[in-house]
Amino acid sequence: MTDHGADLLVRAGTVHTRVPGQAPQRALAVRGDRIAAVSADPNGLDHLVSARTEVHDLPGATVLPAFDDTHIHLVFAALGTKDVPVHQARDIPEFLDLIRQRAAVTPEGEWIRTTTNWQELNLAERRMPTAVELDQATTRHPVLVKRGGHNDVVNTYALRLAGITEDTPAPPGGTIGRGADGKPDGRLIDNALHLVEHLVPAPGRAERIEGLRLASRDYAATGIGTVRDCAVAPEDYAVLLAAREAGALNTRVRALISALGLTSAAQVEDLLDAMEEWRYGSDPWLSVWGVKFGLDGGLEAAATEEPYACDHAFSGMLIWEPDALVEAVDAVVRRGWRVGTHAYGDRAVRTLLDVYERVLARNPGLPAGTLVMEHGGLAGPEQRARAVALGIPVTIQQPLLHDTAEVEEGFWGPERVARLFPARGWIDLGAQVSAGSDFPVGRFGAMRSVWGMITRQTVIGVKGPEHAIGYDEALALHTTNAARLSGEENLRGTLAPGRFADLTVWDQDPAHCAGDTLRDLTPTHTVLGGRLVHTHFVRER
Repeated sequence: MTDHGADLLVRAGTVHTRVPGQAPQRALAVRGDRIAAVSADPNGLDHLVSARTEVHDLPGATVLPAFDDTHIHLVFAALGTKDVPVHQARDIPEFLDLIRQRAAVTPEGEWIRTTTNWQELNLAERRMPTAVELDQATTRHPVLVKRGGHNDVVNTYALRLAGITEDTPAPPGGTIGRGADGKPDGRLIDNALHLVEHLVPAPGRAERIEGLRLASRDYAATGIGTVRDCAVAPEDYAVLLAAREAGALNTRVRALISALGLTSAAQVEDLLDAMEEWRYGSDPWLSVWGVKFGLDGGLEAAATEEPYACDHAFSGMLIWEPDALVEAVDAVVRRGWRVGTHAYGDRAVRTLLDVYERVLARNPGLPAGTLVMEHGGLAGPEQRARAVALGIPVTIQQPLLHDTAEVEEGFWGPERVARLFPARGWIDLGAQVSAGSDFPVGRFGAMRSVWGMITRQTVIGVKGPEHAIGYDEALALHTTNAARLSGEENLRGTLAPGRFADLTVWDQDPAHCAGDTLRDLTPTHTVLGGRLVHTHFVRER
């Protein structure tokens, strides 16, 4: 006789299914990787209990769908699990000492890398170290200091290996930092990163898989069940496939294969050829979402309509010429893939909408959600309305604003920083908007992001309170809206029979938490496809 019982039964104080119009439930049953049933009666599914059923009686708990982070960098995070933890430093001497300690146990000539999730304004000197200062930590090793995904600082040894001198021209869309004497100071931005980074040997396969296990475990511990990794090189995807095969992924992954550093449609065509083998080999845990482009720089080089507050002769930079980007994006959509493009400043947003409008005109009937705007940081009212009219979804990252507000005020001034990530404006226009963190630039965490969108709190106080949204709206940006962005709204984002059993359990209802309590709240359990990927038992209250 076939056993139709449950593998897992959760009885809780409240099960918020996020199904429109459905009242809170009290019990949820899982069979295999799917939700089998929900019930408003805590004992309403007891008939599904058998000898093999794992039962959790949690009368004080709240159950929610697992969260998506729709713009994050798992591969970067995984690489950083064994890197020098410079994010712990309080000043440049401590920063250098951490590198010096690693150099003492690293064979001469081997590369030393640092973690990327730090901000220079958190250092007492409120600036980045220079190549000369990094030389004080070691002259026997090339050193790569990364900050986020747009900035590197390297020591003299690394500059020498890369052949970078005072005569080296900056590549299109990139910057080579120079001192007052015109000599390179170790700073590399955007398209200049490749000058050094291609020299850094990749970690071994086993080490990378372990990094993915640790990083995805940390995400799951905050309630994140699916990540949209927005910069995955083809070789990185091969490692993700190996990690999936090894059972090392503790989140689902939707990968955007990176076209960053490419400058022509011909190069993009080569990338698409390499991607072809992944079109049909995906599974519910790992798949390719599409291709990632970058149109402008990050915090220091976002393309703006008005000059920077710190330099009235500078308005950021566009990495692609619009005509070339049209051809490149067109090549992607003609192959049936989706496109996500980084556009942070308002000039970049305007330019990207021009590009997308031309691509849409070339490809009538293109499926909804094929073209996505990543960030849309300074999108103004007119640009937001235009994006909605064109059917362009946008991903926003409140934790990025929280962590970098002081840095950005130095570049743009307080008025523009207060306008970043206008969630209220997007939602009121009916935009397809979803949310993430942009870790390692912004700190990840399901409720940290929700708290940020509700409060608009940053490291230097509340910025743009008129752009705040409500708790339920913030949840939607990480659940139902996020699943729709991935084309998986019939599989994830709600807790309903037939959906994947992706859920989080909280020892108190986040809706009734405020301030730091909400910001720092983490789940006691995270379940993905019926599999417990995180547990932290809390005594029932």
